Amino acid sequence: MTLSPHSGRPIDLPNSTPGQHGAAPTGLALALALTLAVATAASASEWAEWRGPKQTGVSAETGLIDSWSKDGENVAWRADFIGRSTPIVMRGKVFVSGRAGEGAMRREIVVAFDAEDGEKLWEVNVPTHLTTVPYNRAGWAALAGDLETGYVYYQGIGGPFLCIDENGEIVWERSLYEELGRFSGYGGRTHTPLVDEDQVIVDVVNSSWGPMGRPLHRYFSFDKRTGDVLWISAPGESPEDLNTQSNGVVAVIDGQRLYISGNADGNVYALQARTGELVWKFQLSKRGANSTPVVVGNTIFYGHSEENIDEAVLGRTVAIDARGSGDITKTNELWRRNISMGFPSPMYHDGTLFVMDNSANLFALDPETGETLAEHSTGTVGKSAPVWADGKIYVTEVNGNFHILRYHPPEDGEEGRFEVLDSEFITVDGERYAEIYASPAIAYGRVYFTTEEGVYALGDPARPFRVAADPPRQAAAEGAAGELATIRVVPGDSTVDLGDTIEYRLRGFDRLGRRVPDASIGEVAWSLEGLEATFEGNRLKLPSGGSPQAGMVVATVGDLSHKGRLRAFGSLPFSDDFEVERPRPYWIGAGRYAIAEVDGQKVVEKPVAATGLLRSMLFVGPPDWSDYTVTVDLMGNQQGRRRTDGGVVAGGYILDLLGVKQEIQIRSWQAVLRMAVTQPFEWEMGVWYTMKLRVETSPEEARIFGKVWKRGEAEPAEWTITAVDPLPISKGAPALQAYSPASMYFDNLRITAND
Repeated sequence: MTLSPHSGRPIDLPNSTPGQHGAAPTGLALALALTLAVATAASASEWAEWRGPKQTGVSAETGLIDSWSKDGENVAWRADFIGRSTPIVMRGKVFVSGRAGEGAMRREIVVAFDAEDGEKLWEVNVPTHLTTVPYNRAGWAALAGDLETGYVYYQGIGGPFLCIDENGEIVWERSLYEELGRFSGYGGRTHTPLVDEDQVIVDVVNSSWGPMGRPLHRYFSFDKRTGDVLWISAPGESPEDLNTQSNGVVAVIDGQRLYISGNADGNVYALQARTGELVWKFQLSKRGANSTPVVVGNTIFYGHSEENIDEAVLGRTVAIDARGSGDITKTNELWRRNISMGFPSPMYHDGTLFVMDNSANLFALDPETGETLAEHSTGTVGKSAPVWADGKIYVTEVNGNFHILRYHPPEDGEEGRFEVLDSEFITVDGERYAEIYASPAIAYGRVYFTTEEGVYALGDPARPFRVAADPPRQAAAEGAAGELATIRVVPGDSTVDLGDTIEYRLRGFDRLGRRVPDASIGEVAWSLEGLEATFEGNRLKLPSGGSPQAGMVVATVGDLSHKGRLRAFGSLPFSDDFEVERPRPYWIGAGRYAIAEVDGQKVVEKPVAATGLLRSMLFVGPPDWSDYTVTVDLMGNQQGRRRTDGGVVAGGYILDLLGVKQEIQIRSWQAVLRMAVTQPFEWEMGVWYTMKLRVETSPEEARIFGKVWKRGEAEPAEWTITAVDPLPISKGAPALQAYSPASMYFDNLRITAND
């Protein structure tokens, strides 16, 4: 066991069991316990977010089962489903994300089941496209539920961010890839949203337009009802790992409501939850964090499995004093253990901290010192987080194992221990183990969990089923707001049509991030940077014609100012000959493209990337266009035996020339090729061609047509390649796309609406 020297700060932890690990709780600890009781419903019976009502993995439910059998004992119901994320349970329903279908029908889905009998109530198909994440990682992120509205929020592996009502209707949606340049790598790790007050917060690593062009791990707050951006925060440095999944929690520390989350740069950040303003950072590791912290009182428990910053070992579990500001790395660490907790998240209950390492070893730790009180192996691969309810611990393991344990703390000189109450092994078709990445969710006297083989509801069939609704999470008292110190323009990032009128509003906050009443903000002066439009009060009127625009909407109150981002596009047709000195300001992904000169003409170049992947897209229009045709000139090149790939995107579909394979291909999902059509095509390097992609959609199918011919020759009457998608993508942004081991060039872009 490795323990670091204590920093000397006292650890303030609520401890409802006096003398369990030492002296009775102090007055401060008791006060904190009461604060936590106010912050969450003491009788919480629903599970609206993946770590439960208190964000600690604990439920107040009682009368739960301590054994079950896949053959039927204490199985209230089971439904066919393929899932890898934790379900949420509210309003009498179980909501799950996962994957379904075969062949061209392979897709991400969000499904609602009746929590009592497992009846499937509805299914939403998530538009998965333009991603390299494989099918078996679809449905990675858990859902987030809002107890106030009944809305459910989901971020798909390719960047769709959906708000769905409890009846399965989409309320609003954002395309985080096509609008914000969200990175989507093969690993598939995707952040789970978090609902807090009037907002839903989600993390992405992205590179967008303008000042957001630098790749960073950013935090976005959206209005939970409308999808408007409330704030954007980018507190970190260049990400060391683009493929991360750290999820945040909300806590009130020293009068500030904080959003606390890991980052792709290896730091943990505390932001004011309502503004995104940075409060402090703590450097956890050299690479990205993938776990979710637990906050108890003023202490954060967190971990990782990457390289440490100060010793040559992998992984660590730490306790951090959450008070302070600035860089607290050297001052606020309370203790450390070399427990590699890379993916599971900690669980805290009744004066004991429980952590699962990557090898599926479950530890009970003294939260004040980090000392091991008990240890138990649950298998070989630990990805999920343990859950406490009714005096029992429910925990899953990737290789098909579901365990029910009871923890016995040290007593009368005896060491602590875990008692195994029940263990079940779940298989797929009785042959191989069913993967289980999800943690259990506790609600209505039942234990719900998802596997690769199905979704289960465990409970005593003789127990009456009752839905008990929880109120929205309430925070500890923060006090009345002070003087205005921070302002935020809302909406903070928009993509709209030329000719639209946008109504802006300003939100004000004091220095601790508490909301200042609108009437106390004072007079607001609105101005523009890089935009041609006019303000009438707080209403911005865009011209109905002209070229696309991108710029800033600036609000000023006294010495305070804040900028909102805005892109605006006209109606089709649209054309661009690229006769400019630098990439257009409204392009998404321009950091990997450039303007070059070829044969005396300005063209778009996809050069060889100095670092990172050679394949990327350049979005040149909004994500809500549909039923249109893209035409562009393009020229490939080669370096040694390596040849470029190049093509265009329309409405979520790609038409691509494959240089090495000498093929032409239509596809939508790079890693799956679920509806792809590929055929031979002789493509000469160093020669200009013209490419045309047409997408026609209906509720039943999408029809995709592509043709390519040498530039200057007559356009062929017949399409070179066609495809049909029985799972149509209804809309999507136009883009250029290339794989560039050598420079790839584009010119003379034309986009027209279909006849």
